[in-house]
Amino acid sequence: MIRIALLWLINALAVYSTAHLLGGIHVRNFGAAVVVALVLGFINAVLKPVMIFLSIPFIIVTLGLFLLVINALMLQLSAVLVDGFSVDGFWWAVAGSLVISIISWTLSSLLTL
Repeated sequence: MIRIALLWLINALAVYSTAHLLGGIHVRNFGAAVVVALVLGFINAVLKPVMIFLSIPFIIVTLGLFLLVINALMLQLSAVLVDGFSVDGFWWAVAGSLVISIISWTLSSLLTL
């Protein structure tokens, strides 16, 4: 349980940091980033596997690059669902999903989770 809460906070920190690093992603405050991390985690657990299954041919043809599109769509969906979080466009969502993934991975590996 503590591990899940720590991963949630790491993802919230990644969302908050990404909003400060990229001009096209906006988050009102850290509380909104925590909600975004929760919503994004739920979307990634429920909707992302369905999207991946339905787009297997595209993923194979693009050698996995279509997964960037799926990640960007998941980030944009979380921006629609969470008040206080916005993404200016699709390419900002692609960049944001990459930066969030890199920050989350780095922090998680530093804490050896």
